[in-house]
Amino acid sequence: MQGLVTKSTGSWYQVLTRNGGRFDCRIKGKFRIKGITTTNPVAVGDEVDFELEPGQQTGVITRLHDRKNYIIRKSINLSKQGQIIASNLDQAFLVVTLASPRTSLGFIDRFLVTAEAYGIPASLVFNKLDLFSDEGLEILQEYQFIYEHIGYSCFSVSALEGTNVDQVQDALKDKVTLFSGHSGVGKSSLINQLMPGLALRTTEISEWHDKGMHTTTFAEMYELPAGGFLIDTPGIRELGIVDISPQELGHFFPEMRNRMSGCRFHNCRHINEPGCAILQSVESGEITLSRYESYLSIYHGQDTRA
Repeated sequence: MQGLVTKSTGSWYQVLTRNGGRFDCRIKGKFRIKGITTTNPVAVGDEVDFELEPGQQTGVITRLHDRKNYIIRKSINLSKQGQIIASNLDQAFLVVTLASPRTSLGFIDRFLVTAEAYGIPASLVFNKLDLFSDEGLEILQEYQFIYEHIGYSCFSVSALEGTNVDQVQDALKDKVTLFSGHSGVGKSSLINQLMPGLALRTTEISEWHDKGMHTTTFAEMYELPAGGFLIDTPGIRELGIVDISPQELGHFFPEMRNRMSGCRFHNCRHINEPGCAILQSVESGEITLSRYESYLSIYHGQDTRA
């Protein structure tokens, strides 16, 4: 039998078959994927083959189909272990708030770099529009300008009041979309607006530790009424960068990637080299200072928790 993994709880996986059947499946023994070392060998979004256990309605996953793509998060504690959040994605949406809680530009940039590295188009959803003061709206416009200017779609919504939620809904149609963000940004409230019958709990989801080694985050996939799938992930407190070398980092900043050919040296680090087109663009304001600071932070391996 073949199906789509729609939910993971660590040891069990819910698999949806083409005819609408749902089966709880597990994996036997060591089920490792060549070239990928993560805490979870199977992830939400995976296509798998499975066999039903004798006399049971539960199954055993026997084969993982090739992935179109996947996205990994890394714990920034001492274990530094990676975990596949989801696979076979068409796009990823980061839900952010300017306050209550604040999503920093550094966190946003780390998410976008991760999406770029795994070839997944990303968009930003600024939530809690109903709480914005005039000053807050000005900051929101500044944030949106930074990211729209370099090619990322931005949405401003109020999940509480339903403002502009239809714009997000249109962007999700017939696509497999990952929803991510800090706990408390209103992600569940937004999903409830998009899928009224779902009634997700809107209390903040607490993260728990598995033997103190790494923070565990489990995802779940929902079928959208108008077509497509939405993958919800519990709130991410921090986001470490996985498997990106300092030498290739600049390629995952679109505004840097487009200017690198102008650097004097082919191995330019874009830090203090003479004739660096990136530094010149930062000085002229063509590259936003906050984005360049995020580049330096990631380049030097500094972790951003907020």
